[in-house]
Amino acid sequence: MSKFVFIADFFANEIPGGGELNNDEVCSILTSFGHEVQKVKCANITENILLQDANYIVANFVQLSEKNKQILQNKKKYIIYEHDHKYVKTRNPADYPGYLAPKSEIVNFDFYSNALAVLCQSKFHKNIVEQNLELNNIVSLGGNLWSQESLDLMRKISQKDKSNKCAIMASQNWHKNTADAIRYCQAKNIDFELILQCSYHDFLNKLGKHSKFIFLPKTPETLSRIVVEARMMGLTVIGNQNIGATKEDWFKYKGEQLIAIMENKRKTIPIGIRKMFLDPPDAVHVSFWSQDSDENDLIKTLQVLNRDKK
Repeated sequence: MSKFVFIADFFANEIPGGGELNNDEVCSILTSFGHEVQKVKCANITENILLQDANYIVANFVQLSEKNKQILQNKKKYIIYEHDHKYVKTRNPADYPGYLAPKSEIVNFDFYSNALAVLCQSKFHKNIVEQNLELNNIVSLGGNLWSQESLDLMRKISQKDKSNKCAIMASQNWHKNTADAIRYCQAKNIDFELILQCSYHDFLNKLGKHSKFIFLPKTPETLSRIVVEARMMGLTVIGNQNIGATKEDWFKYKGEQLIAIMENKRKTIPIGIRKMFLDPPDAVHVSFWSQDSDENDLIKTLQVLNRDKK
């Protein structure tokens, strides 16, 4: 079986963020397929690591040196598992009208253009990346990966009675915009609970006991795991235009139906990633499958640029 090298700035044992939790599941599932998976931080990358006989997956790469980007571009096949917008200097396309950055603000263009594919979290995310980079190797995964343990926990929580309160995530990150969520509830006279930082599963239990979740991010959320988690646990979501998940076809579902769809992503996303590397060079289509509860297999054929590397 072929080897995968997964490159990222940090992993979930260091920062348990949504992107890092997703990345860990990618590695875990590829390992379960029988592949060797080597996880390496960008800061620890060496030329020897990059010149292995392996397939390379690059997630967050702020700490990846320009020299190492050049080695990947010129000598290896790699995909970018994009979690935000590292092609813009500020990493925030909301700074510009219509999320369209001036050409002078675009960075890392060659690194994106030479990738076999740039994997985006949602159609919303893909559309923003596409309009800024104007490349044809950008695809939407239409979802994220959760561990089976977390999905089973959310399934149990979804079946419990809910309070009439509205949940708000307490965050020190300005772009998560906790302040406006609080002001909204106060203006509408909505009873709310501010959920403070705690362990991941404790957070899910606290979020899932309420009937509503309000989230008003100031920057485009490529998907927003917390919004999908709220829906999987049966909550109504009050949001704004910056949330990628709300624009997916499956967002109309919640509870068990949505959990089933995300369970299926555990198969389709890793299989799609493997196909990008293992299919013959002339293969230009990769199918990602998703399962809706009252619809049979929905086939989404996503075009990727599969090219030979020197």
